[in-house]
Amino acid sequence: MKAHTTLAAASLVLATLLGAAACSPGADTKEPASAAAVPAASADVYPFKVGELDVVALRDGGMSGVPNDNKVLGVGRTPAEVAAVLTANGLPGDSFSLSVQPLLVRDGARVVLLDAGAGNSFGPGAGKLPASLAAAGVQPDQVTDILISHSHGDHVVGLVNATGGLTFPNATIRMAAAEWAFLQANTEMAALVAAITPKVQTFQPGAAALTPSISSVAINGHTPGHMGYEIKSGTDSLLYIGDAMHHSVVSVQRPEWQIAFDTDAPTATASREALLERAAAGNLRIYAVHFPFPGLGRIQRRDDGFVWAPEPAAQP
Repeated sequence: MKAHTTLAAASLVLATLLGAAACSPGADTKEPASAAAVPAASADVYPFKVGELDVVALRDGGMSGVPNDNKVLGVGRTPAEVAAVLTANGLPGDSFSLSVQPLLVRDGARVVLLDAGAGNSFGPGAGKLPASLAAAGVQPDQVTDILISHSHGDHVVGLVNATGGLTFPNATIRMAAAEWAFLQANTEMAALVAAITPKVQTFQPGAAALTPSISSVAINGHTPGHMGYEIKSGTDSLLYIGDAMHHSVVSVQRPEWQIAFDTDAPTATASREALLERAAAGNLRIYAVHFPFPGLGRIQRRDDGFVWAPEPAAQP
């Protein structure tokens, strides 16, 4: 995507929010969709395991060539400061890229999608989620649950198709109460809100598990009801961090630097710093929606800070 298109998309898409309120998911007796072969890894599909669970990273698209002009990353810093961090890690200093990759979890009889991608809101080259799902052996009507981290467009616009209908007609859409209230108040998202309202169930942070293996984890500051999700199977776990961090270098190595899309920057910074400490101390396995595909790895301490360490088999 060209830089000017990317920035327009970033400003439009990443400035809309969604949330959550209290609910009980209830029993689901559907048979799992195509519990057959594990999909083959490709440029857009990356299968892996969390304990006994089958999990798949799904490419939806992303933004490339975003100018380093301190309007997105490192707000309040100079482009030279941001460039110094990027180039020290072998990246170009004049621009950067952000990936978008929802996550699929086969949780017993449930086929769960974490976030729904950008749909058509990023223009050409984006909106790959339906094709990535198909490559993973899942049709949209087989998805039973969608867990939304927050309501920015690259996480929720994919809930509806080009004609405004539900992309995933049989899925319950779960989100935090504060985020849902925020989305409902957003007039630019009125059509989406109207389409998904019959499917939305809200929850409060810390409520009972939303599916048998997945529970919510509040990571405050990015939006009013921003959620992470913890996926557990046996002694294994994975933490889906939503937009707590955006860039695998800048957000990790300079967590105090503000990103333009944090609605409560001081709280978001504190959450990011606490998450880095917790992840490094606990050697947590992390899924980062905007890090280089497939966004799977761990946070490690280095000197007086942190670095992102993608899993060896998951390196881009």
